[in-house]
Amino acid sequence: MESINRSADELRIVRILPDYTEMATGSVLICSGRTKVICTASVQDGVPGFLRGKGKGWLTAEYAMLPGSTPQRKARDGVKKDGRGVEIQRLIGRSLRAACDLTRLGERTVYIDCDVIQADGGTRTASITGAFVALCIAVDRLMEQGALVDSPIIRQVAAVSVGVIDDVCTLDLEYAQDSRAQVDMNIVMTRDSKGELGFVEVQGTGEGRCYTRKELDQLLALGEKGCLELMQAQLDALGSRAEVICKKPVLALASNNFGKLRELKQLLGERFDVRSMREMGVSMDVDENGETFEENALIKAKALMDVCRCATLADDSGLCVDQLDGRPGVHSARYCGVHGDDEANNQLLLKELSDKPAPHKAHYGAAVALCRPGHEPLVVYGRCDGEIIDEYRGDGGFGYDPLFLSHDLGVTFAEADPEAKNGVSHRARAIAKLIEALEAEA
Repeated sequence: MESINRSADELRIVRILPDYTEMATGSVLICSGRTKVICTASVQDGVPGFLRGKGKGWLTAEYAMLPGSTPQRKARDGVKKDGRGVEIQRLIGRSLRAACDLTRLGERTVYIDCDVIQADGGTRTASITGAFVALCIAVDRLMEQGALVDSPIIRQVAAVSVGVIDDVCTLDLEYAQDSRAQVDMNIVMTRDSKGELGFVEVQGTGEGRCYTRKELDQLLALGEKGCLELMQAQLDALGSRAEVICKKPVLALASNNFGKLRELKQLLGERFDVRSMREMGVSMDVDENGETFEENALIKAKALMDVCRCATLADDSGLCVDQLDGRPGVHSARYCGVHGDDEANNQLLLKELSDKPAPHKAHYGAAVALCRPGHEPLVVYGRCDGEIIDEYRGDGGFGYDPLFLSHDLGVTFAEADPEAKNGVSHRARAIAKLIEALEAEA
């Protein structure tokens, strides 16, 4: 056994060799000192029975130490698996699932296999660290092939061992240290898109003695230092393929309207990669046969999600006049019988209100529906109140804007500054509610 020639807060030399095998969708060889593990990620269609029909994927892991991995031959696992190996593979699976949003996989299963070909301590932590890189390679390949629209990898994950050796808190234990450790601990950590760190698991045991709170804090700090260094090694090994980590999901907008696209990119761009149907290469007409704005928005969003296989957003909006029992409502754009004839729509509206006393209370309403594979749809509604006046005022806007006097602004929407109008608009208020709902999920 070679002597240990590194400081207590120093990692062993780490090498991660990507694409180590040719057959698996993703593979690496990770070497941590003398510990060597082959990690592969294989992807198959289908999920376990408890997930079928839910639009969600699954990830599971297997771990084994090969017979020649230790000085004394280790027997291969038979029908009954080695208890330690079962515990470790469950840890690997938990750790990688914590890094993923499995709804973005569709109904597919990722199989992670970690085979130790040489063991010198830290095999479980090396397996987690290497398996994450293999997973990234697999996801990158699937996205290149067009099998996946979005990356399911929403966090980076790495793991390292720490312990107390001769009363000294020590990072990354090799076997000569692990076998005589007073305290032995494995730490699994994640890092999200904002750089915030979290713990997936902390497995700490007083082997030779109990440990103090001060030692625990020191061990956690060492573990964080080691995980950050391992995360950098992962990024270095992946190169450009690291872009699959924390990649914003695509949000397909059921519209090609440039103004709407720009507005939604401003409002939702930090969370989604917002694209028009044209940018998604989709051209489709949906029969909007709902009786409410909410129904129509949901019909459009669901239809687009079925085609694009990613998050989709659709809205439906219009003018509702109290004295007309909510008309024109969902028929706002085609109130006169011809779609998009603003002048004819306005004239019909004024005619229908001509024998009714002022004020003609009204509101613009907008429903926004967000559909995502594996999630229940989110449908929100926003409104801005005002009244219909009997003369045109203003040259801006479109539709009924010259006749709609906003209670918020004191002018018609056609007179209002576009930025001011957007600040109180029914769509902006609906989107604000949508953002609140998304933040509540986090």
